[in-house]
Amino acid sequence: MSESVTIRPFKKTDEAKLAGYLNNKKIWDQLRDYLPHPYSTKDARDHIERSGNDDPTQNFAIDYKNELVGSISLVLQEDVYRHSAETGFWIAEPFWGKGIATAAIKHIIDYGFSELGIVRIYASVMENNVGSMKALVKAGFQPEGIFKKGFIKNGTYLDEHRFGILNHDKLE
Repeated sequence: MSESVTIRPFKKTDEAKLAGYLNNKKIWDQLRDYLPHPYSTKDARDHIERSGNDDPTQNFAIDYKNELVGSISLVLQEDVYRHSAETGFWIAEPFWGKGIATAAIKHIIDYGFSELGIVRIYASVMENNVGSMKALVKAGFQPEGIFKKGFIKNGTYLDEHRFGILNHDKLE
């Protein structure tokens, strides 16, 4: 599976697919509110443009068999958290359950640890997003704790499940 899944910077030609996939409320229901819904082609264009200005790259397209199927990010933290980065990801609904998220997470771990020298990568997942939790664990993340009612989405308070992985090579 992992050889058919790659991550790469976004391209202008990704606009239409990105907008189409992110306009799915099932996906939006598991993401942070700063992503608009409905999600337009202009929103996709703006995201791709902003992502292109990141140095280093922090937002990536996920390709499966050379087709855009999702996105994964690595948000570098600051101050006393400067050794850490937060990852977040989504996969288009037609591609759920194929192991794509797990493979993409492994790629982002490699990028964060090998290319950026990050010591810790973490992820925050809403309590009802069991698929993302399973993908993180399969990729090597460990459950770190539950922040009771840490999220509010669609007017409902949800527990935040936190997962993390350490770059033990950097800790030695």
